[in-house]
Amino acid sequence: MGGICTACRLAERESCYGGTPIPVRSNRQWLFAKGVDGAVGPENFRWAESPVETPGEGQMLVRNLWLSFEPTQILSMAAAPEAGGYELGAPMPGLAASEVVESQLVPFRPGDLVYGFSRWEDYSVIDGTGYWGTMKIPTGISPRLAAGTLGITGLVAYFGVVEVGRPRPGETFVASAAAGGVGSVAVQVAKILGARTIGIAGGKEKVDWLRGEAGLDGAIDHRSEEVAKRLDELCPEGIDVYFDNVGGPLLDLALERLRPHGRVVLCGATSRYGRAGPPPGPQNYLQLIMVNGRMEGLLGKDFFDRFPEGMAALQSWLEAGKLHSKEDVVVSLEQAPAALARLFSGVNVGKQLLQISESPASS
Repeated sequence: MGGICTACRLAERESCYGGTPIPVRSNRQWLFAKGVDGAVGPENFRWAESPVETPGEGQMLVRNLWLSFEPTQILSMAAAPEAGGYELGAPMPGLAASEVVESQLVPFRPGDLVYGFSRWEDYSVIDGTGYWGTMKIPTGISPRLAAGTLGITGLVAYFGVVEVGRPRPGETFVASAAAGGVGSVAVQVAKILGARTIGIAGGKEKVDWLRGEAGLDGAIDHRSEEVAKRLDELCPEGIDVYFDNVGGPLLDLALERLRPHGRVVLCGATSRYGRAGPPPGPQNYLQLIMVNGRMEGLLGKDFFDRFPEGMAALQSWLEAGKLHSKEDVVVSLEQAPAALARLFSGVNVGKQLLQISESPASS
């Protein structure tokens, strides 16, 4: 009697085993059920199960292993479909590290590990497009790292520091949300480049990690400390580079303390995500004129062609022990909505990930 072919075993789809069909396995998934008006909650999603789809020409079937969660997802959840928002009733989109099961998309083959846009479900049929194209995970990099520190989160931090902030040795580098996914990498990259690094975060656990494992020169707990006072104590000569992940009042405090030729990297504004109406502009923006400063926005897609360069640099620092990967891992697909909500409750420390499967089926 013949055995099960590799593609059929991976996909767990209808196939032949000695001429006997194997039933199609149900695909567990979260559907986007309701637009966001404020906080993310269970009412925004609906659990469903459906048959695993078959990829057509120019598509591939992937088994999702790790899901990545980004604060900016709430923006697409609040927008109408015609304005770039998510489609109601469809599987919830998200970044994932996945294994290719079947492929009619060159150059991907069954068994390849890939990183790119997928959905909150066990199996997804994708065409490799999105905010940027799906990429193969380089040999030697685990799906977990590919979805986290070596994925878009780490790459945005890397290029935001190296290409936009450009801290020089001895300069003072300050980051908000410094214990989050992007911030935790950004402050460490700045430290590796020789800058004095100060991180702003919320809660003792986060601040202890910044001062300890991350090795920062200082950390501020915005929940229990007066940020303005602590900035004056830790940055008596001002700030050379401010890496902004939250916007709001913290951005104004940094602008007020910007040194001559200081730089502000605008990476995110989590303090405003999910709120109605346009965010207010910074009050202290005139300081940019007074110090010949520069404030520049950052989009990860602008560096897509250089992702391999960034991944190589980050991986070398990880292997050398200069960079530490901090992740907040939730296990099981059922917990995906709760994992996303952790980004906005302030409880997650590091990059927010969710593990669907322990390992690739082909391993």
